Order: sequence, then structure tokens, then C-alpha cells
Amino acid sequence: MATSEDPKAPDGPEPNAPERNREYRIAELAEKAGITVRTLRFYRERKLIPPPRREGRIAWYNDHHLARLRTIAALLERGHTLGGIAELLAAFDGGARDVAELLGVRPAPIPVPAWSEETPVRLTPEALADYFRGEATPENLAASLDLGYLAVDGDQLVHVSRRLLDVSRDLVDRGLPLAAVLEAARDLRRHVDAIAEVFATLLRTTVLAEPPSRIGETLEELRPMAKGVVDAELSMAMDRRIRAELAAWAGDPDRRRPAGP
Repeated sequence: MATSEDPKAPDGPEPNAPERNREYRIAELAEKAGITVRTLRFYRERKLIPPPRREGRIAWYNDHHLARLRTIAALLERGHTLGGIAELLAAFDGGARDVAELLGVRPAPIPVPAWSEETPVRLTPEALADYFRGEATPENLAASLDLGYLAVDGDQLVHVSRRLLDVSRDLVDRGLPLAAVLEAARDLRRHVDAIAEVFATLLRTTVLAEPPSRIGETLEELRPMAKGVVDAELSMAMDRRIRAELAAWAGDPDRRRPAGP
């Protein structure tokens, strides 16, 4: 007799079932995720995926479960352990406070305005796939999670920044692979962290010497100044780099020769 978890049970919703988002029985979900039914059950027992919806003895899984399984697979490929993945996913499901605790982030002892002005964006896995036109692979999803660009929140993904999301899509539309965009972002992160350390040192020796009641106000005043300095320095650095690249291109006939057979 077929049970709700029997791989031989027929796939798909029962005839005349009410209209709903795409749902799968366990065998179909396992096949789509590229894993065995036994592995899927193991993940469910470890609470790596949320419980299925049940209709009597029948268990139904949906696209959120499929997205979660693909995320797990991508994280495993990057060397994460199942224990670490379970902790990370539990933190994502628990909300921003749990994620902060997982990453070792503690609230500031003095309330201060956020320096960043980024707007988070909520997306379904399907919307993210449409956004990047086939580039939203499990590997790229794992890289985005690792960078902190994406987090999982229930049935949705949350991107940390509307601006970064739009720029990434524009670069992909221009022909750059999303994997290359994310790798460049990883390199850029190291450089901007170094820039942030320069400003943090300056703040440490000046702003933090002020009375606590003045710190928030001073940070608000300094934010546009710091952004202006970084923008001006980056603009001049790009001018220098572009001039150097064009000079090298002009002096090298091989670089000016069109590529071809």
C-alpha cells in the first residue's frame, strides 16, 4: 500500500484538487533536486527543510523546498558541513537578530544612525531566476549567500541592496557571467574593507572622543564627506588606469589587431 512518503505513489496533485502553487510529492521533489528520496528524508529529519504541507496521509512539497534543497547542495559543494548549513539556515529562518548572533555581530552600545543607505529587496526564487536569465545557478546562489548579498527568509530570498542587485543584472545583460561579477565583488569587498578601516581609524581617534550624545549627529555630518572623498579618489584612479590602458593599447599592435580566425 502506498503511503504519503512512498516513492511509488503517483506524482502531482489529485484530480479536481484546488488551484495552488506548484507542489510535488517526495519522489518528484527528490528527482528535481538531483538527490535520492532517502537523502531528502534525512534532510527533513535534520530540519534542513521545513515540514511539508499535509492533506491526510499525503505530504506535499513546494518550490520553496526545491530552492532550499538546491541551496543545500550548492553549500555542500563549497565545503560547508551539514551542521554548519543547519545552523546558517536556522538563523536565516529566525530573522536578522539570529543571523547577527551567528556572525558574531552585537548591537552598538550607543544608538547611532546606519551608515549604509541600501534598500533590501525581497524576491521569490523564480523572480531571481528571471532577473538573471539563467545565471541564477546553485553555485552563484551559494556565492551570493557566502558574500552576504542574499539571505533566505521563508519562501523568499532577500537581497541586501537594490543598487547592487540592479548593477549586477545590468552587467549580466551586457554579457558578463554572473560568476565573474560575484568574483569581482569578492575582490572589491577586500578593498572597500580596507578603505572602511581607514575611516574607522579616523573616527576612533576623533569622533569617539566626543560626548556620547554628539556621536550620532557627527556621524551623520561625516557620512556625505566620506562618500565624496571615496568617489573623487575612485574617479581620479579610474582616469589614471584608463589612460594607462589606452597608452598600452596604442603602443601594442597585437592588442589593436581584431580577434579572428
